Amino acid sequence: MKVTVDWLEGLNFVGANEKGQRVTFGGEGDYVSPMETLLMSVGSCASIDVVMILEKARQQVTGCRCKLEGGRADEPPRRFTSLNLHFVVSGKDLSVKHVTKAIDLSVEKYCSVMHSLDKEMPVTTSFEIVPV
Repeated sequence: MKVTVDWLEGLNFVGANEKGQRVTFGGEGDYVSPMETLLMSVGSCASIDVVMILEKARQQVTGCRCKLEGGRADEPPRRFTSLNLHFVVSGKDLSVKHVTKAIDLSVEKYCSVMHSLDKEMPVTTSFEIVPV
């Protein structure tokens, strides 16, 4: 995996992957910050896992939203010190047991972004099921 990050102006940058897809982020203006980007990456990765696991379990999932909150250190480096992921999973006849297992498997085993962070960092999860 290779990406590039190029300076735009001020404290703002654009990142690109090998396919040419771009994301703009920065420390000024209306851009998403690098830490917000990392938090979104955790949520995206975990959500991919949850959807894949639920589909493999033949659950009729129609939506998945992950709301994240990251606690941060007061002093530099202002790393994440805790994460909370709250999933809102929608679908028809979703099983609480399957949703619980999908989230647990993502957090404990599969989410590579989360597992790239400090393994001692506390991570909590919760979820709600929205029937459709």
